[in-house]
Amino acid sequence: MKTHAFLAGLSTVPIFFSAGSKTDNQPDRPNIVIILADDLGYGDLSCLNSESRIKTPFMDQIAQSGMVFTNAHSPSAVSSPTRYGMLTGEYCFRTTLKSGVLTGYSPSLIDAKKTTIAEMIKLAGYQTACVGKWHLGLDWARKDTTQPLIKGDPWNHPNTENIDYTATMHGGPDDNGFDYSYIIPSSLDITPYVYIRNGKAIAKVADTISGRNTPRGIFWRTGDIQDGFKLETVLETLTSEAVGYLNQQSASGSPFLLYFPLTAPHEPWLPSDSYKGKSGAGTYGDFVTQVDDCVGRVLATLEKKHLDKNTIVIVTSDNGSNWTSEDIKTWNHKGNWIFRGQKSDIWEGGHHIPLLVRWPGKISKGRSTDQLVCLTDFFATFAELTNYRKNQDEGPDSFSFLSSLTGKKPLLPLRTSIIHHSISGMFAITSGSWKFIDGKGSGGWSEKGRPEDPAGQLYNLKSDPSEKTNLFDQNPDIVYNLKNQLNEIKNRSSF
Repeated sequence: MKTHAFLAGLSTVPIFFSAGSKTDNQPDRPNIVIILADDLGYGDLSCLNSESRIKTPFMDQIAQSGMVFTNAHSPSAVSSPTRYGMLTGEYCFRTTLKSGVLTGYSPSLIDAKKTTIAEMIKLAGYQTACVGKWHLGLDWARKDTTQPLIKGDPWNHPNTENIDYTATMHGGPDDNGFDYSYIIPSSLDITPYVYIRNGKAIAKVADTISGRNTPRGIFWRTGDIQDGFKLETVLETLTSEAVGYLNQQSASGSPFLLYFPLTAPHEPWLPSDSYKGKSGAGTYGDFVTQVDDCVGRVLATLEKKHLDKNTIVIVTSDNGSNWTSEDIKTWNHKGNWIFRGQKSDIWEGGHHIPLLVRWPGKISKGRSTDQLVCLTDFFATFAELTNYRKNQDEGPDSFSFLSSLTGKKPLLPLRTSIIHHSISGMFAITSGSWKFIDGKGSGGWSEKGRPEDPAGQLYNLKSDPSEKTNLFDQNPDIVYNLKNQLNEIKNRSSF
């Protein structure tokens, strides 16, 4: 567990909640459940896309009883950078990762000095848990500290003889503010395939599994696998674990934060038998149906345990759907709705994501807002919620959207611009109706720019949300101003 300066009384940061029981002077402390889907597209949800070939009744229920953010974004178009930004309130490009994705054997990305939303909210008396996909690196133990952790390609069947899977792993949720954790290290297509509870593997890791890459969406890599680990049952196992945690917390009397990052609908697309054929978008759509049912199980448990009236439920995604133009033609389903591109891309399809929030008694039913929001904004929002006054270097890229939830006059400035980056590190900035992209093409898997294309891209998202018309050459002043703004934010070295 980290020791921060403010915990040792060395800072001027005032904490208005004690870690003990609630007093008459303390506002109500709602429980918080964050369900972070993996590669779920804006257009997958039937409440956001009337032409979706997938029915999502439980996510629709949250939208109907709560609030929809129609202009919400992940800070990155891929997994690891988004998760870092969400937990720390800081853009990941300020770290050593810059962009791209970690392997299952990458060291911990979160610096020991960084405050996470879990560490912050614990100071308000919350219990905290992380159940699901971590994908922010772990500090694995070595049998021989003089030798490399692994040999060979970390993505494809690396030599892991020097890893001590029996030792306690550090740098994960337990060292970043979570009281309880039950995770897999990274995505379900990346080795090792291991369940880890509170920093310890739950079973022996002594076997390997062969990789697979056929048919479409059924993909995983060759590598180490834990005894009893079955890829087909991971989503069900993690959901049962999350439900078990909620059942346990219902008797504790303490407010809690449950961070529930799902492994789906990311590849491999492995819906359980009872969900097969339930959608009109093939195996992927069936998997999204199962994701929706996982949300439903959480909602049902909260209601059964009488927690629903005082729990904020957030459903969102780490980036856009990995849904290609070929998939759209095959299934007549637009996983990323009207947005151009897909997961990995700098275009809207890479980072324009669903964000649904339910908070009974605080959010009026059926509301929506086009307020610009980034997942890095959870940090400042929870800080305002718990009356935590953050230091300048805590959550530096985070803006509270609490006023958007409650409808009250904002106490803090609202976000007016946002930076995005693709898997390759191509940057963009959105400010008002304008979006400037500093490069050609998608910056991801969709397409590369042509030599004859302008040096950058400029789109008016208000009139052209699908980014069809590049206005770069026609508006040099807007390009100049936005590029300067982008570079100024990118080049900040301290806060």
